[in-house]
Amino acid sequence: MKALCWHGTGDVRVDTVPDPEIQNPRDAIIKITASAICGSDLHLFNGFMPTMEAGDILGHEPMGEVVELGSGVSNLEVGHPVVVPFTISCGSCLFCEKTLFSCCDTSNPNAEIARKAMGHSPAALLGYSHMLDGFPGGQAEYLRVPFADVGPLKIESGLLDSVMDKVKAAVMLTTDRAHVLRQAIMCCRKGGTISVPGAYVGAPDEIPMGAFMNKGLTMKSGQTHMQRYMKPLREKIEAGAIEPSFVITHKVKLADAPEAYKTFRDKKDGCIKVVLQP
Repeated sequence: MKALCWHGTGDVRVDTVPDPEIQNPRDAIIKITASAICGSDLHLFNGFMPTMEAGDILGHEPMGEVVELGSGVSNLEVGHPVVVPFTISCGSCLFCEKTLFSCCDTSNPNAEIARKAMGHSPAALLGYSHMLDGFPGGQAEYLRVPFADVGPLKIESGLLDSVMDKVKAAVMLTTDRAHVLRQAIMCCRKGGTISVPGAYVGAPDEIPMGAFMNKGLTMKSGQTHMQRYMKPLREKIEAGAIEPSFVITHKVKLADAPEAYKTFRDKKDGCIKVVLQP
């Protein structure tokens, strides 16, 4: 199959790679119909994320159609259109039971690497660094989804792909570097709360802790607990309560992904969100 692969800072290419296969009874294989480029992908593209390896398949915002299921997946059927969360979560550990899916305690086979960097390992992620296992991502023609009995959200209302784009757009988050965090601390009103959904892994410097403490601020952060929010967001889109499709400014073929990454990074042509279509 064709897939977008990382080969170093600023270097992504569409390569021919082996098709994914069922490796565990809880796996599913998805034929990708669309996969967006996230702000977090730019961390990889720009070389900010450690433990990347040449040939890693990118992409953690995919949707598509189920084409194969492991014997342990009973909640999906071949042919189902689904949105796939970027968090890989087992559904049964202490954190998943509390619906803190991005803190899953069992999904990251490379947990020891993450523990050395962060003290504890969060959930594994699709299409990200080997610190979070390096599972192949969804900017490809096909995708293996681990724990598919927990993750993918069925689109059951007969929505067309273009409306499925709205579903996916509703759960996307962009990220930025440490200066944004510094600005948020300085700008936030006394007694306020700063929410940090963006992807930080290292140790940003020059954080104004004096301002943070003396203003009595609260900070909340973390990867999104996707399995908690995807269904209610889908229902709001179906009911017409929210209309997030405006964020998608570019739709291109997978073959054009390397150039699309540069356009997105450089914010050329009014680019806000790119959707890749195999």
